[in-house]
Amino acid sequence: MADSTTADPGATDDGEDRRDFLLIATSTVGAVGTALACWPFIDFMNPSADVLALSTTEVDLSPIEVGQSITVVWQGKPVFVRRRTAEEIEIAQAVPMGDLIEPEEDGARVQKADWLIMIGVCTHLGCIPLGQRSGEPKGEFDGWFCPCHGSHYDTSGRIRKGPAPNNLPIPPYEFLDDTTIKIG
Repeated sequence: MADSTTADPGATDDGEDRRDFLLIATSTVGAVGTALACWPFIDFMNPSADVLALSTTEVDLSPIEVGQSITVVWQGKPVFVRRRTAEEIEIAQAVPMGDLIEPEEDGARVQKADWLIMIGVCTHLGCIPLGQRSGEPKGEFDGWFCPCHGSHYDTSGRIRKGPAPNNLPIPPYEFLDDTTIKIG
């Protein structure tokens, strides 16, 4: 006589397989649905097109003569672009590291010796140093001078005298060709 409580082993496997399939299918549909519902919120947190447009600035260097400086804006900050003279380069490279408040070789601050590109914001309290235009005071080291508190920068933008604790920062930039740079 056969035991009536014993079920067919094949029937049990089919029931478990069906249950596993339904569990996996339901979980997958739920995960995809959750991702699709969350995507608009995630996408909303990405920067807008106008912010992305400000993330980089291209500068045409061809009109800048030797010894001339221009100021461009990148991310709302002034960026000083200077085409240095041979004398300015020589002076910047000859400074002993022991004379600097924040020692940094001139070669580490430039990609090409004749082009100095740096953010024109004093590292003391955020003023904009003078020395970009002809006739403006350039300070004791013939670079830039912040008249608010008396910080003096040299021809490489390094702090030489005054309360500023750091050199003028160098933004990320690259030369796209001989006459164009991209800042940012």
